[in-house]
Amino acid sequence: MPRITRRDFLNGVAVTIGASLLPSCSQQQAASQHEQIAEYYPPALTGLRGNHKGSFEVFHDLRDGKLPLNTRVDQHDQYDLVIVGAGISGLSAAYFYRKHAGPNARILILDNHDDFGGHAKRNEFKIDGRTLLGFGGTFAIDSPAPYSEVAKGLIRDLGIEVKRWSEVLNPGIYKNVGLRPAIFFDRETFGSDKVVRFPAGFNMWAGFSELAELDSKTWDLFLNEMPIADAAKKDFKNLCTSKIDYLPHHSSAEKKSKLATISYADFLTKIVKVHVDVVKFMQTRLQGLYGVGIDAVPAQDAWGLEMPGFQGMKLDPNFGTGMNRDSMEYEQGGDAYFFHFPDGNASIARLLVRNLIPGSIQGHSMDDVVSAHCDYSKLDQQTSTCRIRLNSTVVRVNPSSKQVEIIYVRNRKVEAVNASRCILACWSSVIPYLCPALPEKQKEDLAYEVKVPLLYTNVAINNWKAFVNAGINSAYCPGSYHSWLNLDMPVSIGKYKCSQTPEEPIVIHMMRTPCSPGLPARQQHRAGRLELFNTKFETIESNIRDQLNRILGSSGFDPARDIRAITVNRWAHGYAYQYNSLFDPFWLEGKETPCERARKPFGRIAIANADAAAYAYTDAAIDQAYRAVSEILT
Repeated sequence: MPRITRRDFLNGVAVTIGASLLPSCSQQQAASQHEQIAEYYPPALTGLRGNHKGSFEVFHDLRDGKLPLNTRVDQHDQYDLVIVGAGISGLSAAYFYRKHAGPNARILILDNHDDFGGHAKRNEFKIDGRTLLGFGGTFAIDSPAPYSEVAKGLIRDLGIEVKRWSEVLNPGIYKNVGLRPAIFFDRETFGSDKVVRFPAGFNMWAGFSELAELDSKTWDLFLNEMPIADAAKKDFKNLCTSKIDYLPHHSSAEKKSKLATISYADFLTKIVKVHVDVVKFMQTRLQGLYGVGIDAVPAQDAWGLEMPGFQGMKLDPNFGTGMNRDSMEYEQGGDAYFFHFPDGNASIARLLVRNLIPGSIQGHSMDDVVSAHCDYSKLDQQTSTCRIRLNSTVVRVNPSSKQVEIIYVRNRKVEAVNASRCILACWSSVIPYLCPALPEKQKEDLAYEVKVPLLYTNVAINNWKAFVNAGINSAYCPGSYHSWLNLDMPVSIGKYKCSQTPEEPIVIHMMRTPCSPGLPARQQHRAGRLELFNTKFETIESNIRDQLNRILGSSGFDPARDIRAITVNRWAHGYAYQYNSLFDPFWLEGKETPCERARKPFGRIAIANADAAAYAYTDAAIDQAYRAVSEILT
């Protein structure tokens, strides 16, 4: 999908914590006790993953003031650098630091989860002796803005050849059996359950701009299938095809200023004045990018994403407050800077770990890392100069003039290390709790970041014959629990081969963003976070089975028979919040942003994460890691 750029772009005190902690830590304890056992392999776990049970309870108790602060920690190992967070930003920071300081630099990376990679999460399934992969978070090397030379340099250093994308992708697998994207209209929202295929050749990732090229007969066939009001059918066709200037007496700059301050939903209802069924149909179309529906997406952003309604507006594509439709960078040869591994950007995390801890993941190339097994017992060995310690929740970071003390909980026990320098590559919103010594204004700016909650669900099934019978490879589901589902992207690399025929097992990817339409975006994210934390896996599973049955049941799909495994990646604290011109007025004013103030170094501490750029993409995580390392080395 084409995307758009955003803006022109207790001090010294050894805090102590009770050595015997809470029953809620038991799952974290069990996980870390088994890290040295060969069977310890988090990517193969199913059920509720992402912010899994055992990863957040200790910190929630710290937040709520429930951790007893009564036992001193006297034993401290010494490191040159301690990094809090083993996501791509934290791993990249370790890479950049060692590149400068040399291979003998002692580095420790601490993470509260049972696996490294952060949101770049790998899901594995074993189906009839065959390994299937799914991405449980970060999807691809991709960004609205060009990758920086720093980010590109790291990608090259890891041996990733982005230009090979067309070589590893085989779109013909689905195309050759006549599969197309579809819309699933659910009865609760639209009055009846109905699957409607998009016309041949339609690319769901390209907004709805391609619909403008349909001939009248094709339009009629398409619209007649939709269970919406006749007036809505007419309005939707006009919205996609007409070239009306809805603000005829304004200049391009004036139009953009107006569009930046109204939602796309308001543009449709108050300016274009479409039928309410059109808004229902469009409501969740941009949730995958924004984590909110079109009620909270600026109309100017919708224009930049080629949503319908702007074709006659005469908007200058090279002028605007932070918007540029021609923002995708193209390398020589005309290929976009894009690459998707079968496990998403988990392969980038694995390549970084392989580089930092030789022997932890066998192989030497981008091809073999996809199928390679990770030996988690080698991540935290005394003989290694770089160590990754999982299931370790940092609860305090105490800077002094000479070093930084980092206190964390592992195995329900408190441990501590000292470091010459520390990089906080965790969520910005948790940093004020970890480091009370920070200036109050900086803590306020760090807390401005509210992570975008989402579910990335992977469902392993016996075969995809029902998809062939239905003639679909994906479905946009504007009223359903998951608003999007698709068959796994057909990528084969190295020894890993995607599903080639409908008789073979495959992974379905599904996406949900919990929203509260009508509230400001950050309030919606907070409400969504609570929803995800309070929703049991059984409830999510029930919705998955029901939705797949309603879409594919008439085509021969039986959830009880055909579903082999489900992994729900629950990201209650999901992707970085990106500033929104509807709710963040400073974004249009060119002022210093909260993230710019929040990421400033504090003594021997620097901050690195995608939050520090308010930009939810892997290149931001890499760039912020580089900046943080540069700051602590200055």
